[in-house]
Amino acid sequence: MSTRTKLGTVGLVGVGVLFVTGLYTAVTYNSLVRLDQQVQSQWAQVENAYQRRMDLVPNLVETVKGAAGFEKSTYTAVAEARAKVGQVSTSSSSKPVNDQAQFAKFQQTQDGLSSALSHLLVVVERYPDLKATENFRDLQAQLEGTENRIAVERMRFNETAQAFNSKRDSFPTLLLAGLSGARFQEKSYFKAQAQAETAPTVKF
Repeated sequence: MSTRTKLGTVGLVGVGVLFVTGLYTAVTYNSLVRLDQQVQSQWAQVENAYQRRMDLVPNLVETVKGAAGFEKSTYTAVAEARAKVGQVSTSSSSKPVNDQAQFAKFQQTQDGLSSALSHLLVVVERYPDLKATENFRDLQAQLEGTENRIAVERMRFNETAQAFNSKRDSFPTLLLAGLSGARFQEKSYFKAQAQAETAPTVKF
């Protein structure tokens, strides 16, 4: 085989390797984009569920405030927890899904609101007349449905985050993710509240 033929063969092999490498990089990048978009989409569903709860809180607070002798500190704690959630939602330009510290802060404030709501609903047990009102029963049913929806959306988010992280952390995809900077950061997971294995109970 002549030198020219050998060089031609080496050149073709080199072009083939570059082509395969480029194709693999493109396919891998596109798969990361697709998985990242699924995480972003599921995050929007989580936010929608939490926003629904935020919207219910003012009516719930007003309803219990109208009950004779209802403990002011209890519904004040709920209002303050809701305000903290709102502050976290508006204090950062980056989405919590892309920022682990912001994600942890988001979950902490949401868990705080969950705890305040749980306490309020326990206190309501002492006020049978309040429990019997149609307005409160409607709010109770809506809150129960919303808490269930939150649990479902958090579970689905964790599943999409796990799919993304599994792909991102596999070799050699990890190298490409690293070269992409903040574009493909590892996603955080929702975790159960401390000392709470289940969603807040709102049934009576």
